[in-house]
Amino acid sequence: MENNFDVIIIGSGPGGYVTAIRCAQLGLKTAIIEKYTVLGGTCLNVGCISSKAMLDSSERYHEIKDNVDVHGISVDNPRVDLQKLIARKADVVAKINGGVSYLMKKNKVEVFQATGSFVDKNTILLKSETEEKTITGKNIIIATGSKPASLPGIEIDKKRIISSTEALVLKEIPKHLIVVGGGVIGMELGSVYARLGSKVTVLEYTGGILPSMDKKMGVELQKSLKKNLGFEFLLNHKVTGATNNGDNVTVTAEDKNGNTVAIEGDYCLMAIGRKPYTTGLGLENVGVELTTRGQVATDSNLETNVKGIYAIGDVVVGPMLAHKASEEGVYVAEIIAGQKPHIDYNLIPGIVYTSPEVSSVGKTEEELKTEGKNYKVGQFPFSASGRAITSGKTEGIAKVLTDAETDEILGFHIIGERASDLIGEPTVAMAFRASAEDIARISHGHPTYYENLREACLDVDKIAIHI
Repeated sequence: MENNFDVIIIGSGPGGYVTAIRCAQLGLKTAIIEKYTVLGGTCLNVGCISSKAMLDSSERYHEIKDNVDVHGISVDNPRVDLQKLIARKADVVAKINGGVSYLMKKNKVEVFQATGSFVDKNTILLKSETEEKTITGKNIIIATGSKPASLPGIEIDKKRIISSTEALVLKEIPKHLIVVGGGVIGMELGSVYARLGSKVTVLEYTGGILPSMDKKMGVELQKSLKKNLGFEFLLNHKVTGATNNGDNVTVTAEDKNGNTVAIEGDYCLMAIGRKPYTTGLGLENVGVELTTRGQVATDSNLETNVKGIYAIGDVVVGPMLAHKASEEGVYVAEIIAGQKPHIDYNLIPGIVYTSPEVSSVGKTEEELKTEGKNYKVGQFPFSASGRAITSGKTEGIAKVLTDAETDEILGFHIIGERASDLIGEPTVAMAFRASAEDIARISHGHPTYYENLREACLDVDKIAIHI
């Protein structure tokens, strides 16, 4: 039958479309369902790609405005055109949208623009503006992603109280942006607007920012954002309300002593995280179970309690990262094809695209302490790096954690210029269970940023060369 497939994927984000390509490569007749007019999901359209485009543009402006005079370059009165900046972001997204569509055609993946919901475990009802129909599949993969979350009693009105989606298309640069949440999204989008001239105030429930990363990374980034961009941090503050006053917004919170504080700004960015998107999928029609946190429950093969129905990405347990979703998609495709793939969740890097960037893979020092692991630490400051000094990018630290007995690398954490790319070497090393000595004995080019990693590994035994 024309509308009978080996695999049907609901959602075309980095989990869904990568899964579709891998399924097609494995000879499986594949369909993908996307309710929007463009492919790519949240990551491409209103997430990781969009935000990185704006981060790049805002960083260029900030460099020209505040940091080029020392290089002997004079620029008089630089100005930012926010709408042109956002238009460039849209062009970047459109180009990649086109790339994803091309890949679907190249791999003969059939694309349905519609909403998809379960009729039974093998049948999906497609609803578009023009028609309703059903398609069937031997295997169905839920890859619907997530949506921005808010706090109880606070509605994201998309006007003054906004999510990351609205923050990417603002009509004006905020005078005062209040950011609720000290995680990745808040720090990245806060950086965009701070560079463009906004005052940024961050309210965070815990005692530090980037709570999921190694504590030292959060401490160092907080110092940098405060020093270089004027961020104000209100830590240990429980946000209790946000009110749209028409032309401004008031955010209320309780500090650690129970005192109420009120902060006024013109926009409030809710950046407390995201929640799985399962609305309207008809999961109740087939009995797919959810966790207490609203995620789709799966086994170790990412299969739900209903045989032949799988789930990947933001709708299942684990970090909400595009590359994690892609890895899971490839894994499920190969499981369906009868292969025996594997995923090491300990080796999925986390990255924050602020300036300086932050990246991490493996265990944090706090996790090793909790586990009672006997470990050693090696560190190297970017301020001692020849490449960093020549570029004027001396903020940052490379930090490695190793098994005290075997020297195996247990975790690697980097804050500094190009940290997003630098994390690749330790990730590969850890995949092969390398030791700090292994990296230390490999020749690294000079002057480069990545030789900082070698120095950190040498520092495990306190034999770093340049400190």
